[in-house]
Amino acid sequence: MQYLILFVLLPACILAAQTGSYSFSPPVGSGSGSSYTLSGEGRVTAVRVWENYNSVINGIQIRQGVVWSPVGGYTYGYLLEFELREDEAIIQISGKHSHYLYSLIFTTNKGRSFYAGQPLGHSFNMYPEHPQAELLFVSGRYHGHLTAFAAHWGVIESNADNSTGH
Repeated sequence: MQYLILFVLLPACILAAQTGSYSFSPPVGSGSGSSYTLSGEGRVTAVRVWENYNSVINGIQIRQGVVWSPVGGYTYGYLLEFELREDEAIIQISGKHSHYLYSLIFTTNKGRSFYAGQPLGHSFNMYPEHPQAELLFVSGRYHGHLTAFAAHWGVIESNADNSTGH
């Protein structure tokens, strides 16, 4: 439990010191197993999710710029991939969970959504506190399948110069 608190709060404290526009959506799920943090440099440009066909989420991976993160969880099951367009950012994540994570829905500032998994269990909805913020990275835990999922939000500095807004 102490490691979970450290792995969740440390990135939040570092980013909060850098910018007042950082926010954190706390983890959903049971939280058992090994931890993962999928982070890198720049805007999230793609998401991969491995699911048992129309069921539980086995693993997740994000791409920032052109670099893919390690996989959080496992790479077995059906692979779904969502490629973001230029000037597109993830601004909301919702889904369903119980002991495991059963579904994820990523929504962008351009109105597109990416669905993975099966809508079974308790609903959750994650979004940034700052209106110009977007998904920076994700973290959580896995044990056979994903057992916890959290989102970390912030303003990417390159957004300050464009007028697209969210």
